[in-house]
Amino acid sequence: MAADEPGSVLRDELAGDTDLFGLARIVAQHAGGMVSIEDPRSHVLAYSASNEAADRLRIQSILGREGPREYLRVLRQRGVFDRLRQTDEVIDLPPHADIKHRLVVSIRQPSDGTPTPTTMLGAIWLQEGERPFKPGAAEVLRGASAIAARIISRSLAAPSTEALLIQRLFGAGRGEIDIPATADTLRIPLTGPAAVIGFACLDSATARDHSALGSTMRLHASAFRRDALATVIGDRAYVLLPAYHSATAVAAWARQLVEQLEVMRALPLRAAIALPVTDLGAVAAARHEVDRVLNGTTPQRVTTLADSRTAVLLGEILDLVASRPDLHDPRLTVLFDYDREHAANFCASAEAYLREHGDVRSAATTLRIHPNTLRYRLRRVTDLTGIDLDDPADRLLLEIQLARHRRTDLRR
Repeated sequence: MAADEPGSVLRDELAGDTDLFGLARIVAQHAGGMVSIEDPRSHVLAYSASNEAADRLRIQSILGREGPREYLRVLRQRGVFDRLRQTDEVIDLPPHADIKHRLVVSIRQPSDGTPTPTTMLGAIWLQEGERPFKPGAAEVLRGASAIAARIISRSLAAPSTEALLIQRLFGAGRGEIDIPATADTLRIPLTGPAAVIGFACLDSATARDHSALGSTMRLHASAFRRDALATVIGDRAYVLLPAYHSATAVAAWARQLVEQLEVMRALPLRAAIALPVTDLGAVAAARHEVDRVLNGTTPQRVTTLADSRTAVLLGEILDLVASRPDLHDPRLTVLFDYDREHAANFCASAEAYLREHGDVRSAATTLRIHPNTLRYRLRRVTDLTGIDLDDPADRLLLEIQLARHRRTDLRR
């Protein structure tokens, strides 16, 4: 191949290290049109800039971070995905309905010791813009396919040095971490304000697929900010947004992501946000802050410690009491046993009474029973435990012990 041929020019320009976004931008420049790079499940990994010539397939794919189902069905019916799995050649797709002219090539990883591409890592799509593709566009795509395969293969090699460094930044592992050197290696600002967001699955079965959760967060966080960092520690995912400019925008993105993943991926999540994080040295402490929120039972799906401090602190107090058997009031054991053995509702009745600040009628309405029935149950609570419901200290202690018992039951 001559040195000035498109594939050679592309390889020379990408001689240094790059990422998929950089690759998409350069391919668009040399091939003409608009580029998107997708994984084997049609999830968008990176893309070049769009213009007014972008069709609905491209717009919806980038906005939703994956191909719209109706368009994917059309491409599947046309046999496009079958051809991508079968060949590493560039496929020419003429316009069809409102889908514009495209070129597409698979991204493949050669198996060890053989020159034959086998594993499909994704595909590079090139949509025609206002002008036809440049001469040699297919050769540019072929060269880009090989480069993309190397980039994706490196990202799949886990755990990479970078991945371990990000985990250390979030406080995982032992020993000190050189924060300035870490900032330089990861190419992120040393000082803030930064934001840390923690994500926890509400579904225990989904939470076990940690790698999928991490990949999803890396994808969406990088789409929001290119310098975003994401990792998985235990069964939670964490995102660092260096030098954010708007706390409102960070919260809006987190809420939108939680809603989108539940609707589109059946992935129910809770999120907690810590900001502002003054510098990278405070990232680990910020992770601890979001963990405190995620450990709690706040009703909000996306919140901060400041907005849910009462629920968080109360939950931590109850956990502390639960962890100390010597702080369990033995007088309530007989009450818990009686409820369990007789299918009674003395605990629930006492909680309702305390929640309504001693107003029997309001508590009875909440329980949907007659006030006299509630009065009888409250007398039985006093008889069984010896706790005086007219004494403020006794009432406070009873409320804490009942809440601790309920919280323990919910976690079993």
